[in-house]
Amino acid sequence: MNMYFIGLVAPKEINQHVSKWKNYFQENYGCTVALKSPAHITLIPPFWMNEGLEDELINSIKEFSVTKNKFEITLKDFAAFKPRVIYVDMLKNETLSEIHQSLPDFMNKLNKYPIKKEDRPFHPHVTLATRDLYKKAFNEAWEIFSIKKYDANWIVNGISLLRHNKKNWDVIFTSQLED
Repeated sequence: MNMYFIGLVAPKEINQHVSKWKNYFQENYGCTVALKSPAHITLIPPFWMNEGLEDELINSIKEFSVTKNKFEITLKDFAAFKPRVIYVDMLKNETLSEIHQSLPDFMNKLNKYPIKKEDRPFHPHVTLATRDLYKKAFNEAWEIFSIKKYDANWIVNGISLLRHNKKNWDVIFTSQLED
């Protein structure tokens, strides 16, 4: 069994910015969890799956992706899920919301993968610090990031499958969305 998740991985330039902030959290607050994955927006959270289904899952992601068009995401400033998570926020995006809704539905209709439908509301973001950011450190860091500004856009041209290697998350496949 391997652990996987499906998401939208940010391009290199954005990942470099985000990595600097993740490193800031590591250096100043000892946070390392967010450093284990590239900058991304989660579509389907981590799940355990038999590795024998990996090729089928990749094919299912391809099949889903050819029904979707490329779209733009705008990252804008910072926000938090108090008292443990600080993240890069983004502007509301109907296309992203539709993909977040339809991808698990599509996967579950195939009845092959152990993917559960999320009950929580979808709040897309790019995590900088998460469960290893403690309350006192959160308050200190949030004082800085609550007033910090950031603005970046990217064209999403694929959906990625990531696999945990027992240390970090590796992108093992990225589909192509239609033009």
